[in-house]
Amino acid sequence: MRGLTAVRGATTVDLAGALWRTLPWHALAAAGALGLLVAGAPLATGAEPAPWQTLLLLRGAALIGALGLAFLLDDPARHLTVPVPTPRLVRQVLRVALVAPLAVLWWTAALLLTPSASRPPAGGVTLEAVAVGALALAAAALAVRLTDEARPGPYVAAVLLLTAVLAPLLAPEDWALFVQAGDPRWSVGHDRWAVLAAAVALVGAVCGPEPLGRKAGR
Repeated sequence: MRGLTAVRGATTVDLAGALWRTLPWHALAAAGALGLLVAGAPLATGAEPAPWQTLLLLRGAALIGALGLAFLLDDPARHLTVPVPTPRLVRQVLRVALVAPLAVLWWTAALLLTPSASRPPAGGVTLEAVAVGALALAAAALAVRLTDEARPGPYVAAVLLLTAVLAPLLAPEDWALFVQAGDPRWSVGHDRWAVLAAAVALVGAVCGPEPLGRKAGR
């Protein structure tokens, strides 16, 4: 049993190394750099933004980061890895786990780059960022599940960007998803953000496994 555990551990390490080399670093780096530029614009220009402007900058940075995550599940070797013993869901979870620490550091830097005097509550805006990132990953998992595209990232990013434009216009007013930090509905709105994050994470998990029929066909 101990030997089997050691073999599995070594296999996981080898798989993580292989996945690390295939991550879409160009897309992630571009999104990360642009997001930090947006968040740090007031610091670079010496401006003193109002609280609603700082919140808007952080929401924009979170969206840009999520656009980078839309490419995370792109796998040029996707059709070659279908028969491997490691399930696709495990490979996708490993991809997310490899990037998660970097994403945490990136978001922390984005928060610190904004002026402290006008910075919104970190917990609430971080929850929004987590929900948008989870939405990007769930959409990517859904695209992998429903299509044979090896690189669905561009399409997922386009859908995410369209959703970001339409959501403030179409979301019910009483959901209070896009209120300002001083609004009395801020806490209630972020309860809904938490539900949204959990729901899209569940969708991403459900979409992870390879369909049996498709696997058998290949």
